[in-house]
Amino acid sequence: QVQLVESGGGLVQAGGSLRLSCSASGRPLRNYAMAWFRQAPGMEREFIAAITWSGGTTYGADSVKGRFTISIDNAANTVYLQMNSLKPEDTAIYYCALGGWASTRPNHYESWGQGTQVTVSS
Repeated sequence: QVQLVESGGGLVQAGGSLRLSCSASGRPLRNYAMAWFRQAPGMEREFIAAITWSGGTTYGADSVKGRFTISIDNAANTVYLQMNSLKPEDTAIYYCALGGWASTRPNHYESWGQGTQVTVSS
């Protein structure tokens, strides 16, 4: 069974940057897609972006387009989320997920990481 471990979260001032990492173990990523979601307190889990093993990308919320970039390192079985120009409203727990295709829906993903907290101060 695949295990996903996120890292890279933390506290940053508005306008700053963070890069989240998600390392997958237990299964090669070939023919799978990985995604990033986030969930703020009292809110539903929100799709941010997904990427296929071959590098095809899908982005979700308009609020992150142009600021967040998803990428994948197949050799390292790791997916990244580069987050620039962070805003206080980006504060949430960020989760990575693995699934059969680059869906925007959380229930289409079969494995999830434990999440990493991102806090953006104003």
